[in-house]
Amino acid sequence: MAFATVVMPDGRAWIPKFVKDINREKCIGCGRCFKVCGRDVLQLMGMDDEGELIAVDADEDDDDEYEKKVMTVANEKNCIGCEACAKICPKKCYSHEALAV
Repeated sequence: MAFATVVMPDGRAWIPKFVKDINREKCIGCGRCFKVCGRDVLQLMGMDDEGELIAVDADEDDDDEYEKKVMTVANEKNCIGCEACAKICPKKCYSHEALAV
């Protein structure tokens, strides 16, 4: 199977790996990945005790609706495959996949 490959300026080949999933059990909602991603790929959500996702309003401080905050993949198509989110994640929640062509 062939993968999309980028040739770096020094001639090395690099295969970008795109975000596929975030492990909600491991995620602590710290937001480091959100800050490092400038592509609007991620979104912080609240998760209730039943595992349902709830939108988090940044202007309100209503933490009673959810059990914890977790990061989610909101715009998967915006990912450029740099894996910066996975590199900065302290809990190693991310899974990435190369694009098959």
